[in-house]
Amino acid sequence: MKHFTTTIGGLLLCAAAALSAQSPKPRTHRLEATPATVAYGYYWSEAKPVLRVASGDIIDVDTLLTNTPRGLERAGVKPDDIQASLRAVVDTVTDKGPGGHILTGPVYVEGAEPGDALEVRILSIALSIPYGYNGCSGFLKENCRPGNNTTIIPLDRKRMTATFAPGIVIPLRPFFGSMGVAPPPAAGRVSSTPPGIHAGNLDNRELVAGTTLFIPVHVAGALFEVGDGHAAQGDGEVDQTAIETSLRGRLQLVVHKGMTLAWPRAETPTDYISMGTDEDLTKATRIAIQEMVDFLVSAKGLDKFSAYQLTSIAGNVVITQLVDQKVGVHVKMPKRIFK
Repeated sequence: MKHFTTTIGGLLLCAAAALSAQSPKPRTHRLEATPATVAYGYYWSEAKPVLRVASGDIIDVDTLLTNTPRGLERAGVKPDDIQASLRAVVDTVTDKGPGGHILTGPVYVEGAEPGDALEVRILSIALSIPYGYNGCSGFLKENCRPGNNTTIIPLDRKRMTATFAPGIVIPLRPFFGSMGVAPPPAAGRVSSTPPGIHAGNLDNRELVAGTTLFIPVHVAGALFEVGDGHAAQGDGEVDQTAIETSLRGRLQLVVHKGMTLAWPRAETPTDYISMGTDEDLTKATRIAIQEMVDFLVSAKGLDKFSAYQLTSIAGNVVITQLVDQKVGVHVKMPKRIFK
């Protein structure tokens, strides 16, 4: 597929093809989730890399769900069904917070520098365990019941469905809720909860296998982390959780030198996607719309007037999530309109 940033014209496509032909075959690096390979609850420019890869290499990575063995057992999961890796991480890692997500990484990508962009090609995503959970809090927490609000949901990995209740079957579209890089050094150690210019906890349900995420780089090596696996989620993620589960994915990390982005962007087989996040929903919406206008100007040759009109005529403004301290908005522009 054509990538979000290579649609300016044939010259860029030809140059990319020539570079690909000259590049060595990418290596695949296995990265399991262990106490030594996770960042528990943070993105940080001073985090120590657990793996170094070349641009274009692939990581075969495990991620763990955002919960604890005790929490899962209280919700009804049998002790024998809880991953040994989750027990090891929760019981052994003491450097935790300020967020609660278990993120695998950081991965240092050779050649990445501030002012570049890191392309994350999501090659495949698989379910690691046959269950997930949904909690209850979020946007309208008054709908939650008192006491234990965690519901365990069995996953049918063969049919890729989950039965929520008799007669209610959910198709599974697994994705990583959190994929990001280290924020600028001045930001310090950033919680894994809110998304931002470093991407992080985007909770964008469009980022399934076959899609691509572009993230602005803020420190040498980018320091990529991934986690917060979701088996399925609606736009908005209104009760603060999806079907939370552990995932295994194959991600290709590619550095684009000199590609300066203000915010993360994405591309699916059908759409170009711009994103914005802020504590204020209106501000997040303005960012996402302006990002789409700027993309149409730079990649499609429109002036701002026409790009803004096209975003209104053909774009789709979507609330990504409402529950991560900073809300998220994304704009989808269908590729089919460009002939």
